[in-house]
Amino acid sequence: MFVSVFCFVLCLVFVLMGVAFYTLYERKGLSYSQRRKGPNKVSLKGLPQPMSDAIKLFMKEYFVPMKAGAVEFMVGPFFMLFLALVMWWPVSFSGNGSMMVFSMIFFLCVSSLGVYSIFLMGWCSNSKYSVFGAMRAVAQVISYEVVIILLIVGPVILSGSFNTIYMSDFGIWFGGVVYLYLLIWFFTCLAETNRSPFDFVEGESELVSGFNVEYGGVGFAMIFMAEYANIIFISLISALLFCGGGSVGGFNIFSSISMLKFIFFILGFMFFVVQARASYPRYRYDLLMNLTWKKFLPLTLGVSMVIFSLM
Repeated sequence: MFVSVFCFVLCLVFVLMGVAFYTLYERKGLSYSQRRKGPNKVSLKGLPQPMSDAIKLFMKEYFVPMKAGAVEFMVGPFFMLFLALVMWWPVSFSGNGSMMVFSMIFFLCVSSLGVYSIFLMGWCSNSKYSVFGAMRAVAQVISYEVVIILLIVGPVILSGSFNTIYMSDFGIWFGGVVYLYLLIWFFTCLAETNRSPFDFVEGESELVSGFNVEYGGVGFAMIFMAEYANIIFISLISALLFCGGGSVGGFNIFSSISMLKFIFFILGFMFFVVQARASYPRYRYDLLMNLTWKKFLPLTLGVSMVIFSLM
């Protein structure tokens, strides 16, 4: 039990460090795409910038609006960060081979709870912008989770297990076999994590800042960390399901070659998330809903039926 808890805490430390430097990479990447240098004033060419931002946010006052629900307003960011970190619980066991047997179902259940924290924060903030952002989040997550479940069914059936370690050792290059699956998965993950060009929950040109418009200091920092931890976890799941996981020519996920290949694909997905933000303008909300129900869902069902009929 002590070893399991220690592995989980160590995993969370690495995740939070990854969140810190992923935000720095995003700021640098977006700045170079716009022909500017980005954060470079903090020592070592801006490398400690995430630490400086974190200290600044955590030192600010946690202000609660006058007519907001105080308890819900304060609990919302904690609940959102808790859900983002608890998804890494099965991953922390992978080193000793004792990962949960139904870890993929665990991921789907926990990820579906995230919308409740967003709706709670938007509703209790007593702001029209927050409520509109929360309503958009509920509609968006419910719509795209249907497609995500259908996309996960393919690799699960081919591997014959909900255990992500077994799926990784099975080494299915599902994204290479069915390229359309990987493309739909990528855009669906962008919508699920509220990233550009599908960031309608926080659309600053329409809703100021969406559901988190009233948050600052510690509350905003927790929301920020939860969102980027989700992006890193989605990148890990993407590499696991569609890029062969950690299996390379008979090697399992714990060998050096397979681990390097696995990390390469995770970083690749994280790179394309930033690249999508740098390249595409924000989509229209009604077209986003049409995209999932009228295009992604029929395409996913059609491709799945063809694949499963050939098995």
